[in-house]
Parts: sequence; structure tokens; C-alpha cells
Amino acid sequence: MKKLLATSVALLGLGLVLAGCSSKSDASNGGLKVGILQVVQHGSLDEARQGFKAGLKAELKAHGKSTKVTYHYLNAQGDQANLNTMSQQLVQQKNDLLVGIATPAAQALAKKTTSTPTLVTAVTDLKSAGLVKSNAKPQSNVSGTSDLTPVGLQLKLLASMTTSKLPLGVMYNSSEENSVLQVKLAKAYAKKHNLKLKVVSATSTNDVASVLAGLTGKISGLYLPTDNLMASAMKTIGAKAKAAKLPVVTGSIEMAEDGGTATYGINYYDLGKQTGKMAYDVLENNKKPQNMAVQTSKKLHLYVNKANAKAIGLQSNQIKEP
Repeated sequence: MKKLLATSVALLGLGLVLAGCSSKSDASNGGLKVGILQVVQHGSLDEARQGFKAGLKAELKAHGKSTKVTYHYLNAQGDQANLNTMSQQLVQQKNDLLVGIATPAAQALAKKTTSTPTLVTAVTDLKSAGLVKSNAKPQSNVSGTSDLTPVGLQLKLLASMTTSKLPLGVMYNSSEENSVLQVKLAKAYAKKHNLKLKVVSATSTNDVASVLAGLTGKISGLYLPTDNLMASAMKTIGAKAKAAKLPVVTGSIEMAEDGGTATYGINYYDLGKQTGKMAYDVLENNKKPQNMAVQTSKKLHLYVNKANAKAIGLQSNQIKEP
């Protein structure tokens, strides 16, 4: 009887050990959780999110990994209170990795945790946003990809699309840090190249139409940086600008698709894929964001919205890479 009891206890102990090993194995091989926080819904940020998932999936497949990734996706719809509660929720879920899409979402996550690995994308300058100590060596739990666009080249493209002596218009949301930085770059480029700018700000979707109406007849073309408010209002901007026969150069391809005339810039899907590759290194190779340099887009594209160009009297084949 004692021998039987001892054998049973031994088997039970072995079973518990195996169960523990199985649990650990499941966690490493098929139980990864990724929390994604997006500031608002529009084409560029949606593409970045889809690109991220595609990039991580491609890396797992390329390395023969069958790891299952569960995504917890939350969209704040531009509401700061939502960003606060949603970032807290994602941290409490104990995700293996957090992803912040656009500066406000990235900052909200960074305020909630200094330990959970966090990657961000569609953020113009991680250092100026207070997310990293330096872009070369973050020294925090945050790294990712910057969507800083070639502002000067985009202004050069816009200037090449008009023969009017009127200034080039720039419209942005002064409440967005990423937009403020791009406008500074635009002003610096304009000063260096003797371009006249008329810069205006709109801080809500309700303001966009009226602010743009105030520019009509006073500018020769319109430049829109990679700005979440402008991206969300592209349908309105595109319709108003087309009616006024104004060429519009945007910060992103997705914005140009939604109503702009052209752009020379980044593809947010590709940028998201780059971030997905970084995620693979964090999740599978145990790399730390602290030591992962911030990356910028590896590709720039000339995109022309042919229908818009035709509507405002431009030949699309005459719009050339700056």
C-alpha cells in the first residue's frame, strides 16, 4: 500500500512538472499577446496597423515559427480620455508587446508603463515627443518607426505644380506636435529657397472648411503635413480645393488618395511592416527597445491622384519626382 501510494505521489509530481513545462511551452510557442492603441481612424494609420500585422506575420513565417499572435486593438477616435483609459486597459492585460500608432497614442502608452516593451509607428520625432532619450539609442522601453516626411521635397513638388505668384498655403493642426515640427521644417525650407508661405491652423474638423475658405483666392496651392486632423478631413479638403482648382500636396500617399493631388513621401503600410519586423526581434529574439535605434522609412514614392489632377487642369504625366 505504501509502495502504491509512493508511486502515485511520484506520478502526480511528474504530472505537475510536465503540466508546468507544457504551460511554459505554450506561452513561448503560441501565446503571444500584442496590444495596439490607435489615436483615430483614417487611411494612413489604418494602413500602418495592417502593415504592422503583415510584417510580423511575414517574419514569423520566414523563420519557420508557428507562433499564434492574439491582437487586442483599441481605437480612441481622437479622444484624449479614451487614450488614457484604453492605454491603462492594454497595460493591465499584460500584453507581451504594446504598439502605439501616432504620437498621442504612443505618449499615452508610455505614461502607463516603463517596463512593457513598446513599439510605435506614425510618430514624427520620438525624441521631441518625449518617448526616447535619443533616436539612435532610446534608453527607454520604447522604440519604433518615424514617419518624418521629406517636407522640403514635398513643397518643391507643390511649387512645380503652379505658375502663380501667390504664396503656397500650409494648413495644419497646431495642437499636434508632429505637425508643429513639420511646419517648422516647411518654414525653414521656404526661407532658404525664397518661397512665400501662408500658414494657417485648424484645430477641429468643424474649423477645416472655414479655414480653407479663408485661403481661397490667396494661395496658389495647398500643402498638408502628415497631420491626423487633416487626414481625417481629406474628403472635405479635397472637394473644396478641387472646386477652387487648387493643387494639394499631402504628407502621405493615403491623404493624396483621399482627395489630394500628389505627394512624394512614405507609404504607411510599408512603414508598419518595418515596425512589424522590429516586433519580431522583440518577441522572438528578446531584443530590448532600449537598444533598438528608431527607424525611418526605407522607401519614398511619387504618387499622383490622376483624377484630381485632371479635375484641376493638370496633366498627371507632367508631375515629376522632385
